[in-house]
Amino acid sequence: MPNISVSVPYQIPQEEALKRIQNFVSQIKTQYASAITDFQENWDGNSGTFRGSGRGFSASGNIAVNPSQVVVDLTVPFAAMFFKGKIESTLREELAKLLS
Repeated sequence: MPNISVSVPYQIPQEEALKRIQNFVSQIKTQYASAITDFQENWDGNSGTFRGSGRGFSASGNIAVNPSQVVVDLTVPFAAMFFKGKIESTLREELAKLLS
């Protein structure tokens, strides 16, 4: 399956960035509970993994909250690659807002 990678720099403390990212993931899980099934997330320090399914597609990924940037790597089905640019730009914009 294809990969999408997004990196977003930030200037807030790393602990605050991690807290905001974890809260954001929880909000997404709640907000899209009817559309996303089998959503799982696991955190180990500043790194997290997630996976889930929606509309017949599965996706998984990793989140690394590094000292000055957040890196999100997604593994998506080939069909989603038609939307790669939109996925990247939306994710980058949302993370930038969240971490400002």
